[in-house]
Amino acid sequence: CQYLPKNLPFQLLGLSIATLSTVTHYGLPFTLISDISLDSNSYRVIHHAAFYFGICLSMTLILAALLSSAATVRESQCLTAMGFFCFALAFCGLIPAACWRYTHSTEVEDSMMDVYDLVYEEVRRNASSFRRHELTAIHEAFLCCGKHSPFGDTANVEHKTCPSGQVRDAGQ
Repeated sequence: CQYLPKNLPFQLLGLSIATLSTVTHYGLPFTLISDISLDSNSYRVIHHAAFYFGICLSMTLILAALLSSAATVRESQCLTAMGFFCFALAFCGLIPAACWRYTHSTEVEDSMMDVYDLVYEEVRRNASSFRRHELTAIHEAFLCCGKHSPFGDTANVEHKTCPSGQVRDAGQ
């Protein structure tokens, strides 16, 4: 058992990726935007894809670490090859993810802002209680308050949807 701690960092890395994926997927700000977004908005697809990719990556790393530990204890070339294959698979999965991140650097932010703009403008035009509740939840989750709109006065929206301490920071 003296060989097991050597692969512990890979197991911890896998567990931390799984934890980060779960917190990102089920965290309040992310689920709030995902629930509000329209089907035509790409945020929901990105949100689910990132979660499943993170879980698959974490399970691959944990499996590779376990196989490497077992290969070290049993001195098995087959288990060593399987562990190496899992590490190679994780690395090859990260290359397309890094390329996507580089080529689509603002897509997530833009889709989140599209959702916010949609809800904000509906509240500004209609004052629907359902959308006002959603806008209030966004302001509380992201600690923001309104925006500067070229369409007219927004002070009325901020007073109804911003937390009381943030009304003076409207547009932030």
